[in-house]
Amino acid sequence: METKKDILWRSYLVYMVMLILGVFIFGKAFYIQTVEGGYWKSLSDSLHLEYREIDAERGSILSEDGRMLSSSIPFFDIYLDFGAEGIQEKNGERFKKNVDSLAIELSNILADGTASDYKRELLGVFNRQDRYHLLHKNISFDQYQQLRNIKFISKNKNKNGFIFIEKEKRIAPFGLLANRTIGLSREYRDASGRLVTKSVGLEKTYDSLLKGVTGKRLVRRIAGGAYVPVEGYEIESQNGKDVITTLDINIQDVAEQALLKVMQENECLTGSCIVMEVKTGKIKAIANLGRQSDGSYIEDLNYAITRSEPGSTFKLMTLLAALEDQYITLGSHVNIEGGKWDFSGRTVWDSERHNHTDVTYQQAFELSSNVGMAKLAVNHYYKNPKKFISHLERLHLNRPSGIGLVGESRSSIPDPNSKYWSNVTLPWMSFGYNISVSPLQTLMVYNAVANGGKMMKPYLVNAIMKDGQLLQAFNPVVIEDSICSKKTLQQLRTCLEGVVINGTAKSLRSSYYTLAGKTGTAQVANGNKGYGDHIYQSSFAGYFPADQPKYSCIVVIKNKPFAAKYYGAQIAGPVFKAIADKLFTVDPVLYANYKHTRYADSSKTTWRGTDADFRLIAKGVNLKVTDSGKVKEYATMAVSQQAYVARDLGVNKNAMPDLIGFGLKDALGLLEKQQLQVIATGKGKVTAQSILPGTMIQKGQTIYLTLGNPVN
Repeated sequence: METKKDILWRSYLVYMVMLILGVFIFGKAFYIQTVEGGYWKSLSDSLHLEYREIDAERGSILSEDGRMLSSSIPFFDIYLDFGAEGIQEKNGERFKKNVDSLAIELSNILADGTASDYKRELLGVFNRQDRYHLLHKNISFDQYQQLRNIKFISKNKNKNGFIFIEKEKRIAPFGLLANRTIGLSREYRDASGRLVTKSVGLEKTYDSLLKGVTGKRLVRRIAGGAYVPVEGYEIESQNGKDVITTLDINIQDVAEQALLKVMQENECLTGSCIVMEVKTGKIKAIANLGRQSDGSYIEDLNYAITRSEPGSTFKLMTLLAALEDQYITLGSHVNIEGGKWDFSGRTVWDSERHNHTDVTYQQAFELSSNVGMAKLAVNHYYKNPKKFISHLERLHLNRPSGIGLVGESRSSIPDPNSKYWSNVTLPWMSFGYNISVSPLQTLMVYNAVANGGKMMKPYLVNAIMKDGQLLQAFNPVVIEDSICSKKTLQQLRTCLEGVVINGTAKSLRSSYYTLAGKTGTAQVANGNKGYGDHIYQSSFAGYFPADQPKYSCIVVIKNKPFAAKYYGAQIAGPVFKAIADKLFTVDPVLYANYKHTRYADSSKTTWRGTDADFRLIAKGVNLKVTDSGKVKEYATMAVSQQAYVARDLGVNKNAMPDLIGFGLKDALGLLEKQQLQVIATGKGKVTAQSILPGTMIQKGQTIYLTLGNPVN
């Protein structure tokens, strides 16, 4: 019995001890979780370290003259860690002492809240001991520097509780100018949360050079799963390299504005324009515009490197082949049958009906006769179409241009051995159907004709630089020494000049300079709807000046369904002409070839200059001055019955005045007040000016003046 009691007593004792121990453990766990939980969790988090990548500063893309086309600007997000040691030490005494001045500084620098607002926010964060509170997003680099110099932050660099997270934003200072070619560099997170960078254009092509080498930063996990940098533990990133393009901002602006104007006036769907330097192959401008659902236009796709049926601009290639093979001369005759020819169950139509029948091949080309080109192809290449195709291959139309832009489409040239080749494939190819090439590929051929037969590789990048040091330069590359014989070349240039003088582009003819080129009009399908919507693609390819070419240019525009105007000379031609007009007035080399209007001598009876000078002269020769109206600073002065009659010149500060008859001194005085750049050649009085009177002007614009003795 005693033994049983002893066993029970021991069992109860063990039970009570275990119970007390269990209660103690449970109580301690409850205490740690509820009272000390935040401390131990933060301690645990603080021991969780890892390295994160630091993106390098992306390089810039610049124009040929060094102007910024695309660059990265640093921005910063500010976070507060008010569990930081420097904030909490001595029960937050240092923070509480400086909170008023800190709030005032934040209000002054960030300028989006009052000092009292910031004080309230800071105290709230402090009391809650938030570990990763977002204070402000996207502050500028200038604001970042000002914040870092605040006494509270700068004196306790590693423990002040302020966390600055740097990021960058890609900007294009010139907006949409060449936007698609320069490209985009955008970051976003995909469905899985991964950071993805999407680029197009030069941003994508040269991404490996622009992005630099990423660095690493040691980060510490804090409460809430957020990570903050650990000061002093960083592997520096290497900034990206700069890409210097061949683009000329002024020419780009001219091309884009000329293209936009015509497209807006005619509600066109898409359009592209390329300006190339003849001798080098440098792309000086490349504009791409697409109409949006709201009627606006943006650079949405790079149509310049996207293939389509070229239409009549392709007739140059057909004529080249026949001339080079010596099947015809420009004087050979062909019956174009009034613009209608039935062949193999199909009908070839000229785009514009006419009464022409027996014409030379030069006339057929100038008239842009589909019938003439189709008969040429059938008569000489029908039995051996591969010979015709071989000429297209020599012109590099069967391969990409080599410009190096990601996304360039491949051309489509029919294969005579393919099951898709038919009896009508060759004749339709001859005038630009059944074949697809990009506008840039077409321009390469026209540029070669302008360049004495030498085909240049088009390129967009001049150099790669790093911190102002040249790393790699890109020079002009000849990809075909001669696309044809000199005899053929001369005949082609004669035909292209003839198109502007006598043919479909004679509306573009200028009295001041020479042009050469070819119009094109091609009907295009509207998706599954086929050709029923009568959508036409208008184009013009050529070069200027015709005798000493400096620039080649192509314009390709897709018109809206059932457009009232759609011929190449009506839509694409005016864009080409507007670009040429502008470049002849701003390019010194072209300006030297500008045929200026000569004016009759009005200096014997009429002068122009300052009213004060005229009155001083009149006083010296005892002549009376009569005002025909209120004369301001500049006047026109004429002699009438032994007296000077003064008329106000009517100068508008925003418009170009008529300077003909001015002396250089007076012309400079007037133009400098209008903040224009002046380049004058010759001696005497102004006989010609590059900007016509009445034209609206902009600050910093350049005007060329020609001085001489007026014609009697």
